[in-house]
Amino acid sequence: MRPRYWSNRVTLAAALGIAAFCIVSTTGAQQNQTANSRTATEGHAPRNPAEYDEMFNRIKNWGRWGPDDQRGAANLITDTSRKKAVALVKLGTSVSLSHNYLKDKAPDNPSPFEHVMNRGLQSDTYRVSYHGYAHSHMDGLCHMLYQDKTYNGYARTDALTESGCVKLGIENLKNGVITRGVLIDIPRLRGVPYLEPSTPVYTEDIEAWEKKSGVKVGPGDAVFLYTGRWARREKLGPWPLMTNSAGFHASVAPWVKARDVAFIGSDAVLDVYPELVQDSNGRDQANAFHILMIAALGVDIFDNLDLEALAQTAARLNRWEFMLTVAPLVVTGGTGSPANPIATF
Repeated sequence: MRPRYWSNRVTLAAALGIAAFCIVSTTGAQQNQTANSRTATEGHAPRNPAEYDEMFNRIKNWGRWGPDDQRGAANLITDTSRKKAVALVKLGTSVSLSHNYLKDKAPDNPSPFEHVMNRGLQSDTYRVSYHGYAHSHMDGLCHMLYQDKTYNGYARTDALTESGCVKLGIENLKNGVITRGVLIDIPRLRGVPYLEPSTPVYTEDIEAWEKKSGVKVGPGDAVFLYTGRWARREKLGPWPLMTNSAGFHASVAPWVKARDVAFIGSDAVLDVYPELVQDSNGRDQANAFHILMIAALGVDIFDNLDLEALAQTAARLNRWEFMLTVAPLVVTGGTGSPANPIATF
């Protein structure tokens, strides 16, 4: 079976912000999250290969920015939208969205970050297999394929080589990303400290949050889903996210297309696991939401961010939009990059 994440190697926060919720009232809500969400899944397509294929082909952005496009939905960020993002900065308060890189092996970190001090102890070597379930990173547009084709319809053999991606490599974001970021805090919406693993988030959840927060997602935005993954990990310990994680259901993909979202990410692995979408063998479709974002829409993904400090700051300020800045490592042909996105209020 194809692994959910390819591996490539490079050399190289705060307390939860929802303490105001009454703990007495959250226990039952936590227990019912997954059961209620799974019941709701019955009305949310795609659920099978035919529905998935239809959705992929209906929403894909192939050719939208030309047959040779290498940037995908990043094209939605313009000089005008960057200036609007800069204008969001009122206080100058900055918050990192990266988790400290994990050096210890754990159920959610099978490939720990390697940090080796060199001779003399005045230099060091970093080594990380960053795709996966632990390390904060960006996914490039050559990271996912559907039916052996990447975003914009490039064949696998024309895009991927042993020396790297000759199409859609992460170097296409060399100039960095400056845009409006929007936080979607579903635990706060539901009155719980964090989402339980396997809890799907649907379009109606996002729109309910928009109504509550007063912020509507629009073209060129970077959207971040807070699930409380790190708060739960701190309280209960690590667990295997590759089989059991809260995240977006695949049915959210048309909403992403309709709103013209440029980037999307979460504090886990973005997709709900199990995916609740069957593949042609009747098994769970791996990377269902990832594939729709990257291969269909050309939307780069942020995985395994630490949104605890962001959620706390946003709640304190009652501001759910901010300026986002991030620049990946400029690795020609890279399938992605470790990343430290910064939110500035």
